[in-house]
Parts: sequence; C-alpha cells; structure tokens
Amino acid sequence: MISISKKIGSIFYQIWFYILVAIPILLLFPILILLSASEKWYPYFFWIARNIWANFILFGMGCIPNIKREQQIVKGKSYMLVANHTSMLDIMLMLKVSPNPFVFVGKKELVKIPIFGIFYKRVCIMVDRSDTKSRTAVYRRAQKRLNDGLSICIFPEGGVPEEHIILDEFKGGAFKMAIAHEIPIVPMVFYDNKRRLPFTLTKGKPGKSRVKVLRFFETKELDEVRKISLSGEVRELILQELTIK
Repeated sequence: MISISKKIGSIFYQIWFYILVAIPILLLFPILILLSASEKWYPYFFWIARNIWANFILFGMGCIPNIKREQQIVKGKSYMLVANHTSMLDIMLMLKVSPNPFVFVGKKELVKIPIFGIFYKRVCIMVDRSDTKSRTAVYRRAQKRLNDGLSICIFPEGGVPEEHIILDEFKGGAFKMAIAHEIPIVPMVFYDNKRRLPFTLTKGKPGKSRVKVLRFFETKELDEVRKISLSGEVRELILQELTIK
C-alpha cells in the first residue's frame, strides 16, 4: 500500500514539474517571444530563464540548488559547459550554475515538448544526430554564438542513459568544438537529479540538487586529435565524483 501511494505521489510530482515549466512561460509569453526574436536580445532572455524560470521550477519542486566550485567562471568569458545528463532538471540546474549567458546544443526531439518546445527551437542549437549536414551546421551556429560572446552547453552523453548506467560514453562533439574555438571546458557533476526527477513516471522526490563545478580543462594549443583523450579525461573525472558521492 505504501509503495502504491509513493508511486501515485511521484506521478503527481512529475505532473507538477510540467505545470511549473509552463506557468512562467505563459505569464511572460509576449516578453519571451520578443526577446527570442533576435540574437542580440538573447542575454536578456537568458537572464529571465536563469533568474525567474529556473528558480520557479527548482524551488517549486523542492529541489534546492547546492553549488560548489573548484574554479570560478569569469564574467564575460566563453566556455564549453559539460555535465552528466539524467533529468529534465539538468537544464534548470545548468542555468543556475553559469552566470554567463550560454546556448544549449541539444537534440531536435525536444521541440515536441508543449510550450517549452516553442522557445527551445528559437534560442537553442538543435542537432539531428542521424544527419551529417545537421551536425556540420551546429559548428557554424556555435561559432556565431561564440563570436557574440556566449558560451555553449552540451551534455556529451548525447542523451539520458538507461537507469542502471551511472555515466554513458561521451560523444566527441563538445571537445572537438572546444578545441576548434580554444575555449575552456567546464566539467560539472549533477549528483541528485536522477533521484529528484528521473524519466520514470513513478519515481521522483524533492531534496537538495547538488552540483560541483570541477577544475577547467584548457584547450589552447591542443589539436583535434586530442579530442578523444580529452573526452576520456573529462568523463573519468566526472565518473569518479559520481562513484564517490
């Protein structure tokens, strides 16, 4: 009986998440449409996403951000932000971690999410991993956003792994891009989001959402050949943290 009650509670908790996602978007819809209409206005869109939307969802879900840093992000500098991917909460938590505006690179399927998908399509860099032309176009769009002084965020697992997998293998795109543009890689570890809001409808509960910003990896003077070993080094560092914690 207790188990069934917990499952029902988790279902309502999951539904509550999507309600919280929608409320600020609906209330601020005209402003968000305006700010997402031009790339030059994106920093203002990002400010709303970080300080209003993300806070509304995280605190509304009872998932209180707890951020520790081994190194500080410098204001006005561009970075490649990478982290393990386990939950939709990863998006909101990533917004809380970085004070510098950044653009997500993510799969095009997220466009299908009601309401959220409208703005995802307008402000993020979408990629169809099965289409070579799409992957090539990502680099061109990322270059433009980096030239605008923004950072880029990629979850290098390429999706959310199966529940029993602690950390999936990393794709090389984020590391290739960071080397090509000579921007530091900022690895992060999201410890709790898989428990807070997993992709299993009958699971999830409030609590701390801990994140640790690890030491940065500089990419200047590296060539593309190093992307494989660099990817492995970053993955191993994140995996160690997840195993310990």
